[in-house]
Amino acid sequence: MYIHKIQARDLPDLWFQAVHDILDHGRKFQIDRGSYAGQTRLEYDFFTGHIKYPGTQPLLPDIPPSCGIPNPVEEAYIYGGEGYERSYIEYIMTGQKAPGESYTYGERLTRAPISEEKFKWWEEGNTEIIDKRDVDGKAVFKEDGKLYLNQIEWIVQTYKKFGSRNNQMVLQVAHPSDLTLIDPPCLRSIDTRIQDGALHFIVYFRSWDLWGGMPANLAGIQNLKEYMAGEIGVKDGEMIVESKGLHLYGYAEELAKLRCMKV
Repeated sequence: MYIHKIQARDLPDLWFQAVHDILDHGRKFQIDRGSYAGQTRLEYDFFTGHIKYPGTQPLLPDIPPSCGIPNPVEEAYIYGGEGYERSYIEYIMTGQKAPGESYTYGERLTRAPISEEKFKWWEEGNTEIIDKRDVDGKAVFKEDGKLYLNQIEWIVQTYKKFGSRNNQMVLQVAHPSDLTLIDPPCLRSIDTRIQDGALHFIVYFRSWDLWGGMPANLAGIQNLKEYMAGEIGVKDGEMIVESKGLHLYGYAEELAKLRCMKV
């Protein structure tokens, strides 16, 4: 397997380098299952990117007018605006879930049920196993007699109370039962680290659409990081991203060639 590595200044730089390089280093596969089954895509064997200044504006790709193609992500899609009932930031940072959605990233991050054995240990006050905290309506809250965890607020509280040298603070999106879903979450986890007075994210996607998915996802995740850094009281830091399935769908290959002037 070939591990493709990119060092990027900011998010648009990461996207451009990844799009440019996949045309030379991606391998073409036919999609057997899931989104776009039966079509082809270019895919990296494994991709890792290190972004030094992910908060640099703008967060979305730079598309010169001379290319004659639209930006793969509209700003209104990220922040809300005409034509969008819900912004991507809401999708990733709130528990709102529309009818027909099997999950949202925000539901997984802000409304995770504390159930079964963990709920039993919580009710028993078994502090040898459970870090039992007050049901404060923020990090831990109750609805209809059920207990829920807001991972974002829990991690903020933990860093503020216990300090930065903590390797347990991972925002979990994946559930083992996701294997039963036709389309399980692409984002699996956002690991966190506070170092040199800044909050850094290490992000893993099992599968990742390069053309439109990467810029939208990382713009939303960057906004999440800025929020958490502000709440903790540290600087906004760097980002490392990884995927064993970063790909460019067949329909986007010609667009990628236009953007990279490889026509």
